[in-house]
Amino acid sequence: MEEQKIRLEEVLPAEIEKRSFEIIGEELAAAGKKLDPENELVIKRAIHTTADFDYADNLVFSPGAVQSGIGALRSGAAVVTDTRMAWSGINKERLKSLGGEAFCFMADEDVKEAARMQGITRAAASMDKAARMFSADQQQGEQWPVIFAVGNAPTALVRLYELIREGAIRPALVIGVPVGFVNVIPSKEMILTLEDIPFIVARGRKGGSNVAAAICNALLYQI
Repeated sequence: MEEQKIRLEEVLPAEIEKRSFEIIGEELAAAGKKLDPENELVIKRAIHTTADFDYADNLVFSPGAVQSGIGALRSGAAVVTDTRMAWSGINKERLKSLGGEAFCFMADEDVKEAARMQGITRAAASMDKAARMFSADQQQGEQWPVIFAVGNAPTALVRLYELIREGAIRPALVIGVPVGFVNVIPSKEMILTLEDIPFIVARGRKGGSNVAAAICNALLYQI
C-alpha cells in the first residue's frame, strides 16, 4: 500500500497566529460573511479561540459596546470573571499596563459562606461581592469602571442582571457568554433586554470561559 503523504503548511512560529487570522478571514469571505468593522476583531478572536465559525452569527453587540469596553479599559477598568479559567486567560500584563486588574471571587471564603447561608450558587454570590466593591455610587466617585466577563455560570449572569435592574451596579460592559444547557439561553436573553448597559452576548448555548477571556483580550489588543 502506498504511503499517504500528509502535507503540512510551513509557517514560522511567530507567524502562526497571523496565518490563523488570515485563514479565518478567507473562510468567512468564502462563506459570504461580511463583519461589522467595529466588531470584527472580537468576532475573529472568538473564532480563533474555538475554531467555531458560528460566532460570526451568534455574537450580539449592543450599539457601541466595543468602544465602551475599550474606553473602560483605557481608563484602567476592573474585569470581573465568574471562573478562574477566564481570569487566567485574560492578558493581565496588558491590563495592568493600562492601570486595570482582573478579579475572580469564586473561591473567596466570604463568597462561599454567603452562598451557603443564602442557598445560592457561589457564582451568584460572587456577583453580589463585585456589586459591593464596584457599586454604582462608588463609580461616580473615584472607583474603577468595571467589565463583567461571564463565561460559565448562568446564575452569575442572572444575578448580575438583577443587580443592574436594582441600580446596585452599572457596568461599563457585560460580556455574557456562559455555555451549557440549564438556564443558559434565558440568562443571555435577559442581558439582551438591557437598554442602557453595553453588552456582548453569545446567543444560544455556545460560549465558555475561554470565549469570555478571548473577548476581553480582543478589546485589550485594540488599545
